[in-house]
Amino acid sequence: MTSLPVTQARSKLYQLLDEAADSHEPIQITGKRSNAVLMSEESWRNIQETLFLVSIPGMRESIRKGLAEPLSKAAKNPGW
Repeated sequence: MTSLPVTQARSKLYQLLDEAADSHEPIQITGKRSNAVLMSEESWRNIQETLFLVSIPGMRESIRKGLAEPLSKAAKNPGW
């Protein structure tokens, strides 16, 4: 993860926004009072969706089971 001081981040904020969006790698910004992490909106939304899905009881096991099943044996109609 790239790390840079807040004064440097402030001077190239637009470049950092583009870099985070293009690479999907977080950027740590360090300061005297605290630190923060800059990431793309898409990465943030993906993390939030993942946290939501794994919070559903049984979802994690269901995903693992589905990944282990050959595509040829998957249902044509999932029944949703």
